[in-house]
Order: sequence, then structure tokens, then C-alpha cells
Amino acid sequence: MSASRHDPERVIDLDLVRCTENAALAAWKHFGKGDKNLADFAASDALRGMFQLIDCRGVVRIGEGRKDDAPGIFAGEKLGSWRDGSIPAAIAVDPIDGTTLTARGLNGAISVLALSTCDAPDGDPTSLFPAIPSHYMEKFAVGPKVADSDVRVQLDAPLEANLSIIAGQLRKRVRDLVVVVLDRPRHETIIENIRNIGCRIRLISDGDVAAAIAPSLPNSGIDAYVGVGGSPEAVISAAAIKCLGGQQLCRMWPKDASERRQLLEAGCQEHDIGRVWTVEMMAPGNHVIFSATGISDSPMLRGIQYAGGHCVTHSVLMRARNRTVRMIEALHDLTRKTIRLYSTGQEMSL
Repeated sequence: MSASRHDPERVIDLDLVRCTENAALAAWKHFGKGDKNLADFAASDALRGMFQLIDCRGVVRIGEGRKDDAPGIFAGEKLGSWRDGSIPAAIAVDPIDGTTLTARGLNGAISVLALSTCDAPDGDPTSLFPAIPSHYMEKFAVGPKVADSDVRVQLDAPLEANLSIIAGQLRKRVRDLVVVVLDRPRHETIIENIRNIGCRIRLISDGDVAAAIAPSLPNSGIDAYVGVGGSPEAVISAAAIKCLGGQQLCRMWPKDASERRQLLEAGCQEHDIGRVWTVEMMAPGNHVIFSATGISDSPMLRGIQYAGGHCVTHSVLMRARNRTVRMIEALHDLTRKTIRLYSTGQEMSL
């Protein structure tokens, strides 16, 4: 049986690494230069350009722009060759998770995408990767040892109880746990509670995809991720967490009465707003692939480096089917390396 029939994601998985590599390299040209939109456009242009060479019929289910008028890739766009017989796929993408970090020259920025293929050659990719209608979601992410335990964390449980469960499963003292939280005013109570419990906190300014994935990564030094972050980022991180065997619990978080009213008017019911989403609900099936490349250093990946006439990128490629995780270090010869741009259809040298 051919790979395209038995294991369709294997046909294109390394090409997805090339997508995030090119997006990261394009973003790096604008690293620390103060213009996050220009960096985001460059990364999106490079990612689109590489996708033109991939034999798939990709539909973007999770993209950019709903929260911040970004210049990036949007839900509903078609990516890939779209040739007859090519692989139908749903795509969740963020060319730069951490645009502000990139613009300011700070650590923690990555280029990231997830892709899920259909079981049937004529399947409908729009059934994969749900488009969550709220801008933000409550999130609680833990690693495999906690996810597989008999006693599970609950989104509505007291924070102290959840942290006690995590400590027990990881064979740590509660005061030795490290919890990542986005540094936002809305998290003041969470931060105060965690400190009163005695845990350590790692505050981050942006980049909650990598932060939510970190508890599921070996040796990341992160035990849990807690707080409210973007809904698109929740779906992207769910794809990676599924490949790693962890868990992420999420729930829509209307930021005010006006957004709640808009959700209800758009057809959401109160029970929809209150539903707790799991990794399996956000990234269903076994044909899920996740790729990310570091732009700047983070607990997940090293950032781009230049040495000896080469550019060095660090990427991760994960597949849910067998929970395979590949760490990929690539050396790009600066005298030969080019990036294909969608806007021009041409190759651009670094």
C-alpha cells in the first residue's frame, strides 16, 4: 500500500518543516527592528510561498487577524498545489507566535503550524481543527505524566487542588513546581494565588503556544501552563500536545458582556460558551502533524544562529499517529540558501 494511501501525512511532513524554517528565516530579517507587522508579513509570505510547492489541498482553519488586524494568513485561505488527487488537509498556522517579541528582539518567538489530513482521499478538511468563535480561552496545560494519571486536573477545580495533583504525579513538592503565566492584568488573581500556594512562576509577555506545549516537553523545566490566551493559539498548541501525550483543557472566555452578546447572537448557546475543550476535541484523529522552528531562544527551541557562513535553524516535527518527535538542526549555506516568496513567485536569497 502506498504511503499516500496508508499514511498520507508522511508524504509531506518534512515539507512542513521547510515551511516553518522559511517563515522563521524571513522573520529573522526583521528581528529587533521594531515593526511587528512587517515581520509578520515577511513570515507569512515565505510560508505561503513554500506551501505552493506542497502537494496538498490545504484549507486554513486557524489563522491570524481576528484579534489584532494582522497582515498574515487567514481562516478559509487555500494553501498547497490543489492538484487532482492531492492530499486534503486542514491547517492551523501562526507564522510568528510572538510578533511583539520578534519586533523587540526578545526571546520566545517561534514559527508554528499544525496540519491534519483526512482519512479518505475525498474527505472534507473543514471538519478538522475547530474554529473557536471567541477571541480568548481559559487554558490549563499539563504534561503526559499528569494527563495519564488516575486523578485528573479539572478546569473548575481550585488551583491549589490542581497543583497538588500535578506535584503528586511528578513526584515533586508543590513549592518546586514551575508554572507559566502570561503577564497580563487579567491574571493578577491567578499570579497571587500561585505565589500564595508557594509555586514558582515564569511570567511571559507573549508566545503562549510554546508556553502551553512546554509542560509536555521533556526537560523544559515547566510543569504547567495556566491562564487566558488566544483561541487560535489554543488549537495550534493542542495539536502539539496531542503528539506528545499531554492534555490541555480550554473554555471560551468572552472578555466582556459585549463579546458574550456577540457570541450568543452568532448562534452560540450558553452551554457552548461553558464547554470544556480537550486536546482530542481540538485536534481530532491520528493524522495530525506539528512543526515549529525557533526564531529566538525559548524553552521549546533554540533560535536562529549565524556561524561560519551558515545560518542554523532548530525545529521540531511531531506526528500524533506514533507520537514521534524529531528534533531537526539544519545548516543553511548563506551563499546558496533561498526562500520562495508567494508575493513575487521568486526565490529570495538570505
